[in-house]
Amino acid sequence: MCPGDSSLPHFSHFKFSARSLFQSILRETVIRSRSLIASLVLALCAGLLVWGLWSAGLLASVQEAFVLTPLSGANELVTPQNWLAGLLIIAVGTGAGFVVERLGARRSSPFIGGGLLLLCVASLLVSRHLLIDIVFAPMALAASLAFCVVQLRRLWSIELLLARSVRRAGSQVQKIEGEATRARLASGLKLLETMLPLDEAVVFQFDEEGALIPATRLRSLASNATAPLDGDRNFAWRAGLRLCERAIRAGEIMRADDRASRAHKQSGVSSGVSSNASSNDASVRLALPLRHDERAVGALLLRLREELDEGDVEILQTVGAQLARDLQRELAHKRPLKDSRLNFFSAREATSHLEVVSMMSGLLAEQRCNAHVLSEARDGHAIAYMDGTIVYINRPLRESLRLTDVAARRLNLFTLLDHFRGGVFDEPAIAVRRVFRTGEPYQCEIQSQERNRTMELRIAPIVEDRRGANDARVLARPHCLAVTVRDVTLTREYEKLKSDMIALMSHEMRTPLTSINGFAELLAQDENVPPESREFLSIIRNESQRLSRMINTFLAVAQLESADRQDVSRLPLKLDDVVRETVTCLQPVAKKKRIRLVGQESMRLPPIAADKSMITQALTNLVSNAIKYSPERTTVTISTALEAEAVRVSVEDCGYGIPPESIDRVWDKFYRVARDGQEKDEESTGLGLSFVREVIEQHGGCVALETEVGRGSKFSFTLPRL
Repeated sequence: MCPGDSSLPHFSHFKFSARSLFQSILRETVIRSRSLIASLVLALCAGLLVWGLWSAGLLASVQEAFVLTPLSGANELVTPQNWLAGLLIIAVGTGAGFVVERLGARRSSPFIGGGLLLLCVASLLVSRHLLIDIVFAPMALAASLAFCVVQLRRLWSIELLLARSVRRAGSQVQKIEGEATRARLASGLKLLETMLPLDEAVVFQFDEEGALIPATRLRSLASNATAPLDGDRNFAWRAGLRLCERAIRAGEIMRADDRASRAHKQSGVSSGVSSNASSNDASVRLALPLRHDERAVGALLLRLREELDEGDVEILQTVGAQLARDLQRELAHKRPLKDSRLNFFSAREATSHLEVVSMMSGLLAEQRCNAHVLSEARDGHAIAYMDGTIVYINRPLRESLRLTDVAARRLNLFTLLDHFRGGVFDEPAIAVRRVFRTGEPYQCEIQSQERNRTMELRIAPIVEDRRGANDARVLARPHCLAVTVRDVTLTREYEKLKSDMIALMSHEMRTPLTSINGFAELLAQDENVPPESREFLSIIRNESQRLSRMINTFLAVAQLESADRQDVSRLPLKLDDVVRETVTCLQPVAKKKRIRLVGQESMRLPPIAADKSMITQALTNLVSNAIKYSPERTTVTISTALEAEAVRVSVEDCGYGIPPESIDRVWDKFYRVARDGQEKDEESTGLGLSFVREVIEQHGGCVALETEVGRGSKFSFTLPRL
């Protein structure tokens, strides 16, 4: 992505964020309002139910337990009218439901319990001294019932949200995994075959009734093919199933020739007398339970040519753990999750959710291996979350920074980058901000004066490759940042040695060529030289000049290959000044060919950070090409413009244009355009435009070309502004 290709202006992005924030707040308010209304309705229903029970006289015995008889015993208690009692019961129940909805069961329990206790004391005192029954028992029952139903509704809502999250995560995992479980099981058995003396291997899994059924089978035959089992129920087959069942119950590796013993704690294989099932067979039969998250998901039955040693058992258990994770995926894939509000009361759906959670647990176990693979890399690697937390630092990076494990765990993104401060990397925060704003990696070279080393630092955003309905890439936010540190000291030393040798060889070759060419010209000017010798001298001169051009091309190639590695002094630079100097320098060349060279400078153009000599050389190459390939009495225009976060420089001519088939290749090394009716320019090396692209991309910019055959071309490049 070029710096000038800004997707959204800052103001539009702000309006988009504000609108999203408002929609989020509105959606949250609606959800909370619906939840509150539902809880109040349930509490109201609880109060109405208790009122109905009280009106029917079904709570009379309970009500008498919370009143005291008068002291005189002559007067009877006064009971409130039915409508007033109903109002009190409904009010207390609704209030209790409101408190539970707003505070939750734990925080509301002291308030509701304390309120009911006060009402109980009040009921006893008022009934004893004022002869009034305040219907405490129905009110307490209404409050308790409202408490229960509202809390149950809250738990139900949370369960629905949890179920939806599990379904969403499960569907995403199933899209990734697809139908590859059987292939993974077969691959695991083939891996076992390469490491163990294996004759036959069968993976069993549970069916809907809990019985073991075959999932995959591998026979060590000439074809080594995997195929589903035919279900032949002979004696050996039933014995193998019983062996797998015993291994699952025991949770250990079981052996067919010793039913009473368990697997040895060290080797995992028992020794003993062969059973009748294997008396006529010299092979060893083993059954390994396949367990994941402390749950049995199947079994692995093996027939081996010889005994296993301790190292083989370790391999078997490791592969068995992976096969268990594969079976767990298969089990979760076979149980589709349904979206229903009654799932809270369904044990089958709860089991399906548990299978999905177990499947994701297996994925997390496998994902941990991905990060630990970086420990074997030669370069230093670190992974940082979007809050700056360092979640992983591999061993080469810790050793390079001389960090202990404790010190490495205390680092965050910026304290890690502070170890590389110096030179061009003086402000790590600016580099991180540039990565977030552009979405492109940041890369630079750092000279470590302390250890006299050259380090290449790279900060890159890790973005998931998402695609839309039309298989088009969708812009996604980065999930984390990857920091890579590479020691390039030896590489740079070899490159410097190579450059020195090239310069030395070129100098030593140019010196004799200059002498040959010079003396050939002197001899050709001598009138006493015969015509035949003069012809030979002309050939010598032409060939020496041709060899000199070849040496210049060779030097240009060497310079181009090392252009992105040479020391670049990036200082504030105004491109208008570069354009003005280039026009002044090339004006005589343009006039000699009768071409009008015009510079159109932009007003108030911001500066850039660049190497002036390299940018000047790149612009000179573009203008020289425009002059060279433009007809007489035409105009070549150099213009500058500000585009969002970048500055653009354009060189436009009215020349021959470039054919469509050559547009994508003009930036390649040694490529020269062949026009209709013309041969390729033999004097051109085909390196000018390639050098321009290398220089611009080294400065964080990009190049572009607009052309039309017969109407001219417009070459341009953009560079990020300061």
